[in-house]
Amino acid sequence: MNKNLKKFFLIWKVKELRNSILVVLGLLLIFRATSHIPIPGVDVEALRRLFASNQYLGLLNVFSGGTYQSFSVTAMGVGPYITASIVIQLLTMVIPRLEEIQKDGEAGQRRLNQYMRVLTVPFAALQAYGVIQILRQSSRGAVLGQLSVFQFATIIISMIAGSMFLMWIGEIISEKKVGNGISLIIFAGIISRLPATFQQAASTFDPSQIITMVSYVLIGIVTIAGVVFITEAQRNIPVTYARFVRGQSSGGGSTTHLPLRVNMGGVIPIIFAISVILFPPLVAQFFMHAKTLWLANAASWVVTVSQNRLIYAISYFVLVIFFTYFYTAVIFHPEQIAENLQKQGGYVPGIRPGVPTAQYLQFVTNRILVVGAVFLAIIAVLPLAVSQLTGTQNLVIGGTSLLIVVSVVIETVQQIEAQLVMREYDIT
Repeated sequence: MNKNLKKFFLIWKVKELRNSILVVLGLLLIFRATSHIPIPGVDVEALRRLFASNQYLGLLNVFSGGTYQSFSVTAMGVGPYITASIVIQLLTMVIPRLEEIQKDGEAGQRRLNQYMRVLTVPFAALQAYGVIQILRQSSRGAVLGQLSVFQFATIIISMIAGSMFLMWIGEIISEKKVGNGISLIIFAGIISRLPATFQQAASTFDPSQIITMVSYVLIGIVTIAGVVFITEAQRNIPVTYARFVRGQSSGGGSTTHLPLRVNMGGVIPIIFAISVILFPPLVAQFFMHAKTLWLANAASWVVTVSQNRLIYAISYFVLVIFFTYFYTAVIFHPEQIAENLQKQGGYVPGIRPGVPTAQYLQFVTNRILVVGAVFLAIIAVLPLAVSQLTGTQNLVIGGTSLLIVVSVVIETVQQIEAQLVMREYDIT
């Protein structure tokens, strides 16, 4: 029997793993159901036309998982929660008290997660207001007409509630250990729009667009191959365990390796980068009509600059590299690895145990991350270059979506395989 087919049957043979996958699928279906509950007072057709003609809003729609296009109660997706998590992780690196909490193991992580949840509420309110202002200004009142104070507050509260609901669903999915909940929510939103995208492409196909279609296929193949290559690539550090003798028994003396992945962050750097790119223009909407002239001019400049393709591409490229290093620093701790190796009698040949080993692991990680981060950033901005040549915006959105989809699939498959390995003896 084919190895992959055998793994597929094993997934459904293990009751706990099967139940986890079914729960995750059920939660994703609930997410898709809520994404079709529109907020009252919105002209959905005018909204779709606006998103189709605006690059920035199209990217915002991708990041939300397609919920902005219908302006549902879950329109903001998990964006506010991601922004809150970025802020907490940055603060953890500069505030000693938060760093101590992070080192407090599982209890500390639960406490930091609670801070993220609380911080998500004001970020959601800020983003909801910004999105409403963007839609009103971009459509000149076609999408959202005159709103009373009560209607305005109702829309914002509904959007905050929807975002918190998705945050809760994402955390439950993550607890099942068959994929990252936040990533899977974005993944489900992107996948759900594929049938409509293909149908639209088929109905509007023009032989003169054949070059564009070929470019789209090529960029898709390059993106898939590149993401798979970088995600699977790793540097194996040799580790030797000292031989010991205790009475009549002996042990140790084995040689193994410590795998260091080229891209340890998976799809998270991409999601973080998009979140940061989208946040400044949302905040700038608050000050577009400020009475202070310089503040209003600065806000208008931020909004204008955010829609410039060249600036967007450069910012996207730099942020992907930054967050690849940043997220790796958050999840990879060479000091702890070196300490555990020393306690177990292991050492890297030619490197002294303890601090020198930690420094060596950090040095190797920094070097291989250069390749992973730059390659991932190139793949992220490559659709922009192609869209500039072909004159279409679909490649920009499609390339970003494809990047997220492929990374999430790989990450989910790896977690499921890890669950199978943990239960291998029970299966056999």
